[in-house]
This record gives sequence, structure tokens and C-alpha cells, in this order.
Amino acid sequence: MSNTKHSFARSLLALSLMSLVMTTPLAEACTRAVFLGQDGQVVTARSMDWKTDIGTNLWIFPRGMERNGETGPKTVRWTSKYGSVIASAYDVSTSDGLNEAGLSANLLWLVESQYPAFDPSKPGLTIAAWAQYVLDNFATVAEAVDALSREPFVPVTADIPGETRLATVHLSISDATGDSAIIEYVNGKQVIHHDRKYQVMTNSPLFDQQLALDSYWQQIGGTIMLPGTNRASDRFARASFYINAIPKDETPNRTIASVFSVIRNASVPYGLNTAEEPNISSTRWRTVADHKRKLYFFESALTPNVFWVDLKTIDFSPETGKVRKLDLGPEQTNIFSGNATENFKEAKPFRFLGLP
Repeated sequence: MSNTKHSFARSLLALSLMSLVMTTPLAEACTRAVFLGQDGQVVTARSMDWKTDIGTNLWIFPRGMERNGETGPKTVRWTSKYGSVIASAYDVSTSDGLNEAGLSANLLWLVESQYPAFDPSKPGLTIAAWAQYVLDNFATVAEAVDALSREPFVPVTADIPGETRLATVHLSISDATGDSAIIEYVNGKQVIHHDRKYQVMTNSPLFDQQLALDSYWQQIGGTIMLPGTNRASDRFARASFYINAIPKDETPNRTIASVFSVIRNASVPYGLNTAEEPNISSTRWRTVADHKRKLYFFESALTPNVFWVDLKTIDFSPETGKVRKLDLGPEQTNIFSGNATENFKEAKPFRFLGLP
């Protein structure tokens, strides 16, 4: 094909994709990216963007916890096989976390989500516990995908605390081997995208459309031009380029620094308020999970320090392990530095938001 035809085809693709971006509904913004380095380094980063304080705290959950899907008499039930460290939302939901096997789960907003109609005759699972169900039960992405593809539960959503709109989310998971999966509900059907190459996820549009947008920007090349707005599609393009552009052979600590720089690049400046785009939200916090070293890093947008939790030093046993909480304070303004594992305090576990 001639250069002129290449240019014309590329222009048509750009127009169609930009049309898709401009007509995509705006929503709360988050970004997730997985770094794949040398010597088995796997690091997953995510940002949490929300227009108001999401009431996040960090929690330690041991193995052996009896759980249920909080959907009434007919609900999925399980006992946690793996301990985990998680970041809550409103202390009624698990929004992010890493388990002791090195599996990470990240819950991100997706306005296009359409869940199946609730059927009280089938086991249900509140989506507030969706990420925790995965962290509790599985060690690898392949194991989780195999189980979830059999649809052991019907997802059930509810209103966001303090709001009159239903929570609509999709889930990303990654493991210590570098494998990844994205799980969405489209037109009432579960859709699973499973491949090591699925390193990046943002919000709208649906993931298959995100991949199409990414393909366009890869043709242009990130060193030539990258989109700079706060829209999900633009953040996807930046995160996708940078997560594969940073050095892959650095020391573990430098790798963490590099991955933090990527997720910060895909963040929304704190306090940003765009009148004509009211749903573009400030980044509240960021997490980085080091799957190999079992370290879970946390950074609030309103504090000067990054701190971490060392899962290797936590007692997750059912006999002596305790539920513990790290109180991050209003808008996550309590300051911690370095290894904060010993700052957790024993606490009663929160109840997942479900049916009344």
C-alpha cells in the first residue's frame, strides 16, 4: 500500500476512534497498569480517582474467614483460602488488594456495565465483595478465570453510599507470573479478557474498545505524540506506552519508583474541577503491588509519603491471625512512612454492602 493510502487509512481510523471517545459517557476515573520486567519482576499499579472522599482504609484479612455474598437467603458462601491486604471503599467494599499468593485485584468504574437481572433462586454476590472473593479464593489468574467462567454466582449491585446511583464496575486481576485478566458484564453477560498482554485498564469505553484505541496510538508511537487529557482513553494510551517504555532491568526499588512515575502520569491533579466535565475526578490515592516481594505500597494524594505493607511478615493463619485495620483518616490524610505493617490495629471486619 502506498504512503498516501496508509495515511488516508490511518486518518479514517483516527476519526472513527476519536468519535468513539467523544461520545463515550464520562465517569469516575481510575487507571491500572502491570509492569513486566526481567528476573520475574511483576508490579501492578492503580490510581483511585473519585469526586469525594471514598473513606478508604487498609485492612489485613487472615485465612479462614467465613464469607457470604450479602444477597439474602440465596447467596454464595466461602471460607477464605488466602490472607490479603486490601484497600476499602467506604469500609463496605474491597476496591483493591494483594493476597499472600501474589494475586492482585483492582476494581475500577465502568459506566457501561450491565449486570444480569437479579434472580433470588441463584447464589448472588454483591459487587462490593467481588474483588475480595477473588483474593480469598485464588492464587493465580488462570485459576480465577477457570472458576469465574463457570459463573458460580450472579453479581448484584447497589447504590453507592450517599448517592442515588448504582455502582457499575469492572475487575482486573494480575498474578506473580505476569498473567492478567479483565472481567466485565456487557448486556447482562460476563465477558472475560484473559492474556498476559492485557497490562492496562482504565474506565470507559468497554475493554475491547480500549484495545482498539490503544492500537491506534501504537501506530503513531509514544515518542512522537501521546494524548494528554484526563479522559480514560487518553490515560490508557499514556499508561500503555510508559509501562512498557520504562527500564525492565532495574533494581526492585528503582522499578517501584519507575512504576509509581507511570501511574502518577496517568493521574488527575488533586482539586481539578472542570465545569463542563463534572465527572472527571481528582486522584485520591495510588497503590503499587510488588508480586514477587509481596509488598503493597500506598500513596495518598494529600500526604507527603509513600508507605508499604510487607505481606511476608503478617500472620495470616486462621488460628492466630487477626483482622487488622490501618486507619488512614479523613481523605487519607494520616501520615505513615516506610514499613507500616506494625501500625495496623486489631478491628472488627466491615460488612460488605449488599441487599437490605
